[in-house]
Amino acid sequence: MDLKINWVNKLVEVMKELRGPDGCPWDKAQTFESLRPCIIEECAELVDSISDNDTEGIKEELGDVLMNVVLHAQIADEQGLFNLHDVAEGICEKMIRRHPHVFGDKLVDSIDDVSEVWEEIKSQEKPDRFESVIDGVPRSLPPLIKAIQVQKKAAKVGFEWGKQEEVLDKIEEELDEVRDAIEHGDEAHIDEEIGDLLFAVACLTRFRKGKTADVLLNEATKKFTNRFKYMESHLREDHSSFSDMTQIEMKKLWAEAKKGLEK
Repeated sequence: MDLKINWVNKLVEVMKELRGPDGCPWDKAQTFESLRPCIIEECAELVDSISDNDTEGIKEELGDVLMNVVLHAQIADEQGLFNLHDVAEGICEKMIRRHPHVFGDKLVDSIDDVSEVWEEIKSQEKPDRFESVIDGVPRSLPPLIKAIQVQKKAAKVGFEWGKQEEVLDKIEEELDEVRDAIEHGDEAHIDEEIGDLLFAVACLTRFRKGKTADVLLNEATKKFTNRFKYMESHLREDHSSFSDMTQIEMKKLWAEAKKGLEK
C-alpha cells in the first residue's frame, strides 16, 4: 500500500468518476432516498462483523459504510448543498464542543457525568428543536431499540419503575390483557396488546442494566436457529422431513436438540 496516497481524497475522486458522465449507471442513478436501505444494510453487516470479532470483516465493512458516506456527500455536492469537507468539519466542531472535559476546563468524574454534559450541550445547541423530552429518538431505528431509547429518555425525568418486580407485574398485566383480547377475538385489540407486552418486556431488559434488549433477542434467535438446524440435520440423516412428523414428534425432537446442544 502506498502510504503517500491520501486514500480518503482518492475515494472522493473515485466516487466523482463513478457519478460522472462516463461513470457507472447504477451510481449515477442513486439519490439520498434510494441509498437508505444500502446504508442500513452496510451498518448491519458491520455490526455482524463486530459480533463475530472478525477484524478483517470490520475493516471491510467500515470501508463500505465510508463509501456510502462519501456517495451521499457527492450527491449533495452535485446539488450545491454540502461536500465531504463540510461533513468532516461539522463533526469535528461538534465533538470538540461536546467534550469540554477534554478540550476545555470542564471537570467530570464518571461516564454518567459525561452523558449529562453531552445531553446538556445538545439541548443548548438546538433549544427549540424538540417539544418533548422524548423527542429526538430516530424514527428509523429498529423498533426494539427505539422502544428502549424512548423509555430511557422518560426515565431521565423520573418516569421510571421503582424496582424490577414492578416491571414483572406490568408484564403479567399486559399478558393477561393479551389473553382477554384473544378471547374476545378483536384482531386490532390483540395487536395493540401484543405491542404493549413487547414494550413492557423491553422495559425489563433496560431496567436490569445488563445486556441490551436487541442483544438478548439476537442471542435467543441464535439459540433457536442452532436448535432448529440440529433438528434439520437429524431429519436429513433419517431421510425424513418436518412434513412427515406429528406435533408430538416435533416437540420430542426439539427437546433432543436442546439437550444435544447443551453438552
